[in-house]
Amino acid sequence: METNNLIKTEAYVNGEWVSAGSGKTFDVINPATGELIASVPDMDRDDVRYAIDAANDAWPAYRELTANQRALLLKKWYALILENKEELAILMTKECGKVLQESLGEAEYGASFVEWFAEEAKRTYGDVIPATSNDKRIVVIKQSIGVVAALTPWNFPLAMITRKVAPALAAGSPVVVKPPSETPLTGLAIASLAEKAGFPRGVYNTVTTTDNSGVGKEFCENRKVRKLSFTGSTAVGKILMNQCSSTLKKLSLELGGNAPFIVFEDADIDEAVKGAITSKFRNSGQTCVCVNRFLAHDKIYDEFVQKLSRAVAALNVGNGLDKNIQIGPLISKKGLDKVQLHVKDAVDKGAEIRQGGKPMEGLFFEPTVLANATKEMIIANEEIFGPVAAVFRFNTEEEAIKIANDTECGLASYFYSKDVSRCWRVAEALECGMVGINEGLISTAVAPFGGVKESGIGREGSKYGMDYFMEIKYICFGGIK
Repeated sequence: METNNLIKTEAYVNGEWVSAGSGKTFDVINPATGELIASVPDMDRDDVRYAIDAANDAWPAYRELTANQRALLLKKWYALILENKEELAILMTKECGKVLQESLGEAEYGASFVEWFAEEAKRTYGDVIPATSNDKRIVVIKQSIGVVAALTPWNFPLAMITRKVAPALAAGSPVVVKPPSETPLTGLAIASLAEKAGFPRGVYNTVTTTDNSGVGKEFCENRKVRKLSFTGSTAVGKILMNQCSSTLKKLSLELGGNAPFIVFEDADIDEAVKGAITSKFRNSGQTCVCVNRFLAHDKIYDEFVQKLSRAVAALNVGNGLDKNIQIGPLISKKGLDKVQLHVKDAVDKGAEIRQGGKPMEGLFFEPTVLANATKEMIIANEEIFGPVAAVFRFNTEEEAIKIANDTECGLASYFYSKDVSRCWRVAEALECGMVGINEGLISTAVAPFGGVKESGIGREGSKYGMDYFMEIKYICFGGIK
């Protein structure tokens, strides 16, 4: 199946498909083949300012739509995404390299947020608070926040947009989306489906650019933008937070992780290996909730490493569009160089390569298992964002928790154990926003996604996700007789 019907080579602003004011474009390259997919507008701050103005102008009329009217628009968008999921999946695989089966899963996962928030649009309940005197009545209502700017990453080019945009639209807020320069085509494709769903002019806007810092600064400093939602690195998140201080706009930041995966001595090792493959090697290890540190108890360490190495050796590497491929390319030469640096540093400091360990042709890297990892290695402290599993050793539950929490990040954690009491103790002790117990795949639209410490601010998805796109207003009625 081809994707020609969904490939858009113009940005979508104020209900029209437009070029950059400068006429500049940039190329979108397939990381698996190096081939040109398409070229799209390289917009600047003036272009983005126009999109923000269009969204702000559209806000008054859009927020006056009933919750049911907004829900119906979202449901149409949801149906169109599912109707075109095969084409969207192919486009995602071409843009970011993830294998086709994962891209199909992302299309459905991304659509699930649209469906969920279509339903939540009708549940933005307020409160009636008992008054302090008989002549007063106290009411609390929730209202749309205003123009929402969304900055999204390349590793989930569809779902990271819908996870931000769907609650904003459900709440009555217009959006300006800046997809990453590596994967803008998926963002433009779902914008075209939003247009087809019938969202009013100016409510849904998508701008494409390579000027990430300049456009990000415009989003932060423009007073018409009332909310900024960003998924990406902690370093960039800190810059955006600092730049937003001049306008004190509302922020949602989903930032970096350093996820531990603990295998206790009483765990089902075979199930732990299955969970490890799912949580580590999805999208070639390029997700924020991918495992970064495997911690195995000394009693089962050798067995776990042996079985994990065997499972990793069975993973097939190649173009994600080919059948029977589980590992695609890294997104860029920079990403590949980082993986090589981490592996070399680990080996230089005493790690043992049990499987893989070498770069392949192009942007591919062998799925790798490193034994005897220690806290002195770079891989213990930085996200590797690649198909490399480093296994650390521990002896007690307390030691495992201490190692797991010894990081500035706190996004996701995973552990395997059959002891119910331990499951409660460890889950409560881990300093993170999400915990997978005997489960390696935890993301879902119905649960809150987000982290603690330097992994971010706020939650996306679930009933909690709407709150970050709304303002709470207290209304006091006096003179009641």
